[in-house]
Amino acid sequence: MSKVALLIDGHEVSAEEGVTILQASRDAGIDIPTLCHHEDLAPYGGCRLCTVEVNKGGRTRFVASCVHQVEDGMVVQTESEEVIEGRKLILELLWARSPGVQVLREYGQRYGMELDKFAVSPTNCVLCGLCVRYCAEIKKKNAIGFINRGTEKAVMFYPEIAAKECATCGECFKLCPTGVLPSNYALQRVPHFEWPVRPFSR
Repeated sequence: MSKVALLIDGHEVSAEEGVTILQASRDAGIDIPTLCHHEDLAPYGGCRLCTVEVNKGGRTRFVASCVHQVEDGMVVQTESEEVIEGRKLILELLWARSPGVQVLREYGQRYGMELDKFAVSPTNCVLCGLCVRYCAEIKKKNAIGFINRGTEKAVMFYPEIAAKECATCGECFKLCPTGVLPSNYALQRVPHFEWPVRPFSR
């Protein structure tokens, strides 16, 4: 496969054609934060925390680095002023949904997150989709999925499948960055709950 040459944060980088900006940056030792990316899963671009500033041919764009492929002559800034402000806002919104989550705290310290920027409405879910995608792409079971859209978007276990598959699996639990997934599954299995249970928001 042919190589492409690009600049990432002022560093000349040679990368395989077809790889993403995120992968090329990490191969070059440049860290870009992300919550929804996993090397064993298809690129998703859900959390947008990995957004970077890209200039090609005099045109500047902001793209999710985990899904956008490298191009020859591309100039990438992974921590421009605009990128940092965008990440800070994303983290502040996620903190309002999932206060106290360690990975958000760590990224928040890095980008100057304000803890009280938005009213807290805890769901302990950051809508990364790791559990949903792992179950669909790796396990091929589709026992958990997204429902609704926008601010009502949520994740829930599908009872007719989860009842048969999840008790002996649980492999997606360790992917959950907030740690809420296993506890929600346990709650949903308590006999006095009636299906469909109220899903936890993501």
